[in-house]
Amino acid sequence: MCEHITPIETNTRFVILMHPKEFRKTKNGTGHFTNLSLTNCEIFVGIDFSKHKEINEILHHPDNDCFVLYPSYNSINLNEKSIGVKDKNRVLFLIDATWPCSRAMLKASPNLDRLAKVSFTHTKSSGFIFKEQPKEYCLSTMESTLCLLKLLNIHHLESIEEEKLKQFLTPFKLMVNYQLSYTSSNK
Repeated sequence: MCEHITPIETNTRFVILMHPKEFRKTKNGTGHFTNLSLTNCEIFVGIDFSKHKEINEILHHPDNDCFVLYPSYNSINLNEKSIGVKDKNRVLFLIDATWPCSRAMLKASPNLDRLAKVSFTHTKSSGFIFKEQPKEYCLSTMESTLCLLKLLNIHHLESIEEEKLKQFLTPFKLMVNYQLSYTSSNK
């Protein structure tokens, strides 16, 4: 799958917070693909990031304006409103975990839970068809990141070429097709 990744340069810094269960599962999950697909991205594995040195350095750096992608009643809907302060570095934290684990990670990490939440609305169903989603609107980390990139482009916070956005999910789609072919061949 990795040979089909075309890394995208972004102004936004992406920080993937990966639950240990996701990290142990596989090295070709959507969090790993997302990390490899964005040049301004990094992964930290854990549950409780409240005392995590590097995360706290990012959060407390005066030049950073930090957000976490997580739907909530008070979240900033990127379909309706832009994010970030001019002359600050935009940092978006992405949680790569199941929904119950992501809630547990935020609860264990009040430093992250205090951040402004960002969300978006969409009409797509996940292409992660061999994995059951808790709700029809739930997307994988990679699919969610593509939605974010498109919305950041609309708000002129990014200027990513349309062709690169079209190719972003290629490794994800190939991984899904591979999984489906493997499961159908074992029936």
